[in-house]
Amino acid sequence: MKKEDLISLSPIRIYDSVTNGGLKEGEMGLVTAKKGLGKTSVLVQFGIDSLLKEKHVVHISFDQHSSNVIAWYDSILAELAKKKHVEISDLTEDIVRERTIVNFNQETFNLPKVVKNIQALRDGGINVKTLVIDGLDLEKTGKADLDCVFAYVKEAGLTAWFSYTNEAENLSEQLSSDKLECFAQVSHLFSNGKDLFMKVLKPVEGLLCLDSKTTLITK
Repeated sequence: MKKEDLISLSPIRIYDSVTNGGLKEGEMGLVTAKKGLGKTSVLVQFGIDSLLKEKHVVHISFDQHSSNVIAWYDSILAELAKKKHVEISDLTEDIVRERTIVNFNQETFNLPKVVKNIQALRDGGINVKTLVIDGLDLEKTGKADLDCVFAYVKEAGLTAWFSYTNEAENLSEQLSSDKLECFAQVSHLFSNGKDLFMKVLKPVEGLLCLDSKTTLITK
């Protein structure tokens, strides 16, 4: 199995099909849901898609230990291989080589410090192209801090995915309007009985299904 084949089989191709091609370089995306519904899994799917494209991913977790995040990547890769009936063991080492996982405490580490760390990695020769920022309480995050990441992502041509715990399903209730302006794409995860869905709120409206067992984006 070649990486090119896995890229075409990635669940993110389904997401891209309803969001005008997905997140572009220089843009930030946001995935919201209530606690424990699958935000990390979806962000990991975006991260894996970038890794398959040989783009270095920095996954920053503010609410999980690095070992837990690594387990998420292993699990999603395994489920992807199982669901698509492919063997990827020979590609796993190459995939994870382009990945950096760190965890921080929001009380002592803010977004401007994240930007400094990413720039230090780039200065050291690591061509970071995708940021995954998971578990950050955006309600407690100042607009100036968010603008710092937004400006850096735009200037450096990166893509950045954030998660945020929020049960509201409407776009206007996700964040304050000034913070929402920073995000080119916003989606919300919700459940209906045993079924799990991804409601695209921005830039267009759409509805995707997630596998209730694996949380892979399915259709």
